[in-house]
Amino acid sequence: MRIIGLAAVLSLSLGAAAASETKVRIGYLTVDQPAPPVLSNLDPAPEDLGLAGAQLGIEDNATTGRFLNQTYTMDETRVPEGGDALAAARALLASSPFLVLDAPAATLTAVADLPEAEGALLFNASAPDSALRDADCRANLLHTIPSDAMRTDALAQFLVQRRWTDVALISGAHPRDTAFADALRASIAKFRLKLVGESDWVFDADMRRNASAEVPLFTQGFKEHDVLLLADEIGDFGRYVVYNTWLPRPVAGSEELVPQAWAPVVEQWGAAQLQSRFEELSGREMQPEDYAAWAAIRSIGEAVTRTGSAEAATLRDYIFSDAFELAGFKGSPLSFRGWNGQLRQPIPIVTDRAVVATAPLEGFHHQGNELDTLGRDAPETACTAFGG
Repeated sequence: MRIIGLAAVLSLSLGAAAASETKVRIGYLTVDQPAPPVLSNLDPAPEDLGLAGAQLGIEDNATTGRFLNQTYTMDETRVPEGGDALAAARALLASSPFLVLDAPAATLTAVADLPEAEGALLFNASAPDSALRDADCRANLLHTIPSDAMRTDALAQFLVQRRWTDVALISGAHPRDTAFADALRASIAKFRLKLVGESDWVFDADMRRNASAEVPLFTQGFKEHDVLLLADEIGDFGRYVVYNTWLPRPVAGSEELVPQAWAPVVEQWGAAQLQSRFEELSGREMQPEDYAAWAAIRSIGEAVTRTGSAEAATLRDYIFSDAFELAGFKGSPLSFRGWNGQLRQPIPIVTDRAVVATAPLEGFHHQGNELDTLGRDAPETACTAFGG
């Protein structure tokens, strides 16, 4: 109902600008990656992960666009493992300067560097790699998925607020685990927590049978700590650590208490409406990648609505202006950082059953926007593509 109300107001204010039809075509590219081996397959990734969020974004854009004589279409391409992602990107860019990508970091930068992508607006909806917002940034690549640093900073703020200052860390061996562990260490230092011990997960035995015997011995060597952090982004071992530690301590990070872009338990600020519309469309719960893809499509739609243009350069200028705000159902308007293209957004800290807190938390201040207490701030970035 909020979207329809907005459309009615805008249809009156834009007047002549809405008289001629504006057609917006958006490409969506999925690049399949090999699934890492894990101990349990209880949580397989949906086939339409990310894509379903983009489809909802197109529906939402169309709801507003119907009143403003704007139409939205989306071309979807999936590249199998080992396929030619760059050829697929070129084909989509031949039809539209707007491209949402579900792809690994190396593919994202390669696509952004294509001659066909010059002047395009590309949206990273799945890769949290900090380097993409830092030295490996590209001026035509925006990020609607939060970085690892944003998520770990959110968790660190929560730990500081609870005065859980002494932390231990267990890290998996997958590159995603390593990157998340690096971000956790950086956040621990940034917020002046104390890392009292860390260890790599070394087991290859079946923890479904052995966790109650092996995990207590594995964690017995940690010094006294307030919370145990897990870097298990592929979902391999974390579920077997919870309630099996030597000391009875809370677990956080990739398991139990988790900082996320989005979660099914987010209900405030109209989020329940978004959740229900997504479930009606896809038949499942919304996941972080779905939310990021939705936010990318909606960012384009919001810019088109406000400018009355479908030109990439015009939309980019508006998206990076102080006037741009995206209603993201998170309690604060979302906007893009002008120094690295990252979408500012609150980070819910959740369990499977509830939202425990939403960062940034009270007491963490910033001279400009308190959302910039999460992730790389302008003075910290090595990104120069945006003129920083």
